Amino acid sequence: MTNKDNSGVFSQADYSSATALSTAANFIMNAAEPFTHTYRTYVRLRENGSLTLKFWHSNNVDSTWDLGQEASGSEPGGEWVIEAAYIADGGLVPDGSVTPGTQIPVTFGGQGSRQVASGECFWSDEAELELPEGHYLAFTWTIRTLGAGKSFPYNVEGMLVSGFDAPGTLAGSEAAEGFNESDKLLVAPSYIGYKKQVAKKLVFLGDSITQGVRTEKDAYTYWAARIAEGLGTEYGLWNIGSGWGRAYDVAADGPWLNKAKQGDEVLMVLGVNDLDIGKRTADELLGDLAGIINKIKEANPEAGIILSTVPPFNFAEERGTYWRTVNAVILNAPPAGVDRVFDIAAVLSEPAPEEHRIRPEYMSNEFDPHPNGHAGKAVAEAFLAWYGHAE
Repeated sequence: MTNKDNSGVFSQADYSSATALSTAANFIMNAAEPFTHTYRTYVRLRENGSLTLKFWHSNNVDSTWDLGQEASGSEPGGEWVIEAAYIADGGLVPDGSVTPGTQIPVTFGGQGSRQVASGECFWSDEAELELPEGHYLAFTWTIRTLGAGKSFPYNVEGMLVSGFDAPGTLAGSEAAEGFNESDKLLVAPSYIGYKKQVAKKLVFLGDSITQGVRTEKDAYTYWAARIAEGLGTEYGLWNIGSGWGRAYDVAADGPWLNKAKQGDEVLMVLGVNDLDIGKRTADELLGDLAGIINKIKEANPEAGIILSTVPPFNFAEERGTYWRTVNAVILNAPPAGVDRVFDIAAVLSEPAPEEHRIRPEYMSNEFDPHPNGHAGKAVAEAFLAWYGHAE
């Protein structure tokens, strides 16, 4: 990949992830002609008050969407321009507007706009904001594409946070006029950081289950967010879960794995999509997991690796056999470099012999095995009890 700042987050040691929301990219904008559009996203931060914020962005797709017809893992974004970007007090209720008088420009090397090269990774300058307790951060930017075809990556899963978008250059507007509520269109920086010294930086690497897909919008009831809350702000947590992501996307050692390498400790919850849409065998999936661990350890030998069992996803027949095989290996003979194993399947699964199935009360609906907010609570409680004991 092209990466002008290959140091990633390592170069910002005094910053930590400010939110448990994942903004990993699994899709790419593809338009018939150039356009200018504004995107406003409301994010609950882990701390409010007087904040020094900084944003990092990767102009790359992280994980493959579907079978890769539209977007594939490690695909670089095209060339586009940030016309203007602002942070603001988004108020208590995300409604498309921001609190008057609170917009702060986000600059890049002292400039209010920035042309983004294909595959580039880059930082903003520091920006200071006073954000009252309970209020959302509103991040707004106007993006102009430079040609027809593919341009900027984004996340196309169901919205976990409120977002609004509008045609034209409205980044500097405080009002909601012109904005419409976004649907499956999370266009936000890859990393929202704040100046904060933490005891440990955790990265949660997974698919839609880690991302929190199908849980309630703006509620932060998925397990990654609940774990962040339970650990407290002495721990940094960067959620890079990405809908439809799979281990072989990460094992390709592209932009997504580069993000994971920034952690002092990495929790890996991968494998559902490898076994499902990816049609991987147990051996192939285990090989990819081992490869990911090796590459993280090569980048940072001191990084701790927590490998999770593969969550149940109502796998049947051959897929169910592979699921059982993979989890038996993870529990009894995990790949070299694994420091600890967290058994998420034990929390979510039906009792044997139906352990390949998720408990019905934890399903998003009767047809969708994505874990709901109740499952998020159960997993977080189990993890926090286990994590504290293990430490």
